[in-house]
Amino acid sequence: MKIVFSLLLVLMTHISLFAQQNTKLVVGVVVDQMRYDYLTKFENHYSEDGFKRLQREGFEMKNFHFDYVPTYTGPGHTSIYTGTSPMNHGIIANNWYDKFEKTSVYCASDPSVNAVGIEPDNKAGKMSPQRMLTTSFADQNRLHTQFKGKTIGVSLKDRGAILPAGHTANAAYWFAGYDRGDFITSDYYMQDLPQWVKDFNRSGTAKSYLKEWNTLKDISTYIESGPDKNNYENGFKGKEEATFPYDLKELAKDNGDFGVIRPTPFGNDLLLDFAKEAIKNEKLGQDEFTDVFTLSFSSPDYTGHNFGVNSKEVQDLYIRLDQNIAELLKFLDKEVGEGNYTLFLTADHGAVHVPQFLKDNKIPAGYFETGEMQSALEAHLSESLGLVDIIEEIQNQQIFLDDSKFKTYADFVSAQNEIKRFLLHYQNIDKVYTREMLEHSDFSGNPAELILRGFHQKRSGDVVYVLQNSYISYSRKGSTHGSGNNYDTQAPLLMFGNGIQQGKTYTRYHIPDIAPTISALLGIALPNGATGKVIFEVLK
Repeated sequence: MKIVFSLLLVLMTHISLFAQQNTKLVVGVVVDQMRYDYLTKFENHYSEDGFKRLQREGFEMKNFHFDYVPTYTGPGHTSIYTGTSPMNHGIIANNWYDKFEKTSVYCASDPSVNAVGIEPDNKAGKMSPQRMLTTSFADQNRLHTQFKGKTIGVSLKDRGAILPAGHTANAAYWFAGYDRGDFITSDYYMQDLPQWVKDFNRSGTAKSYLKEWNTLKDISTYIESGPDKNNYENGFKGKEEATFPYDLKELAKDNGDFGVIRPTPFGNDLLLDFAKEAIKNEKLGQDEFTDVFTLSFSSPDYTGHNFGVNSKEVQDLYIRLDQNIAELLKFLDKEVGEGNYTLFLTADHGAVHVPQFLKDNKIPAGYFETGEMQSALEAHLSESLGLVDIIEEIQNQQIFLDDSKFKTYADFVSAQNEIKRFLLHYQNIDKVYTREMLEHSDFSGNPAELILRGFHQKRSGDVVYVLQNSYISYSRKGSTHGSGNNYDTQAPLLMFGNGIQQGKTYTRYHIPDIAPTISALLGIALPNGATGKVIFEVLK
């Protein structure tokens, strides 16, 4: 048995090293806010060259999930590329309360760096991966190749470009939007934008997308989504109804100038235009050293938040995104060479149906007012325990307590338990976990395991509460995400190209399994905090 195992190990190592020599480029595509069922719901409208090509020629995971909460953009992108969860990589949300700095911090913010491509002190550019505590597989590839393999990350969102690319990236670029519509970076990466980025910014490409957005196909054929006119969508300022068509040039002034592009399919078009220029000008995949290119499509998230997952707008965006994927594959076939690159496509989270829509269709759902809960809780703590001003912040359904208010650790634990007792009686709260429970209990195989994997000892709060299914703290229109329910946790994973088998599986795997699988394919070390496992069915 030992001899067989040793032979298998040698064989796997040989395969991985062979793949490293032949995979010239790894392309990671993340679709921001893509529910798994978008692959099936809109499939009759997809071409044969986009999502369906990835399914037909590659490998599809049909039961793929996030294994932690909260399911937000920052933690999602980080978990995909580091192969672990927030309890290790430290990106516990998009924003969180820093109990040491006594302020809310942003996952990609870095006050020590300056913007490049915009005014140096502009907050839009003061970004880096410095809050991420572990390496990504892109970092490991850079180390493995003695920094000869490049890493470039691009996205409309800063966090969608920065966190996937890792600490050692050659560059990360994101869309500044607003009055200029430029892609920018920070001096964490470089002192000046490359000429090709300057040329792209001056080309007027962003301006060309300030045009009419109408459905790509006859709207009457969009039978897979709800009516265009309904009461569940926000729409744009300056337009009375959230219905097609949308004149973006006319709406730009009241909707953030070039920022109006973001919640439309044209945001994906613009990003793909930029991505192709990046691959071409940075000569990715053109030598013997494997490069990594991370591409995050942010517009689906903006569109979902604005219009909701059952909207005609979301359906049109995904039909057009399918064309973007087909165009990307065709470009990679020509630029890098078919069979020379490996690509995966996944999402950073899903999304819930608009709760009011669910309620109107007799499905339990609703809205939760965090401010009302906090006021009631503070009044209870004052009356029952004489505790005043002990709550510093409530963010991401986590309650942060002021440690200085407690004389002993026992008092601190007692306060946690009293908060738990109160919240379990509070309307529309389903579960409550204290820091004491999360630090001293084994939740393996329990729904609370997702809470534990999203809990970072130094960065997370002291009490975590879970809302009932389809209850959200959000506006009454549009969709959101963040829970541990299947509508937020189930994501697509399509793997394609060099070293990837053709096929599919219904076996349950998780987001942190992507990075170990790519690492095994390339024959490189795992990211230093990786806890995921290799999806062996995927690899040739």
